[in-house]
Amino acid sequence: MNREHTGTVIPKSAALAQWNAMLRDDAALLAMPGAHHKTLLRQAYALHQNQIIDSGGLSDLLELADSALAFAVEASLDIDSDE
Repeated sequence: MNREHTGTVIPKSAALAQWNAMLRDDAALLAMPGAHHKTLLRQAYALHQNQIIDSGGLSDLLELADSALAFAVEASLDIDSDE
């Protein structure tokens, strides 16, 4: 379902593309892993609430967000062990 926001219609594909772009933003993820993860979760729930994704899609996005957080934590540990 398309939603109107300030007079514009955002297609489903654009909303999901926006979420995926945020997921792939490694610089933001590595700079502030917790905040970035929280933003991914909030946006995933918003996509579900706005009926852009179904429950299965929400589950997939939450899993991807958790994987991104795990990646950031592992990267941080690798950086700390190199110092």
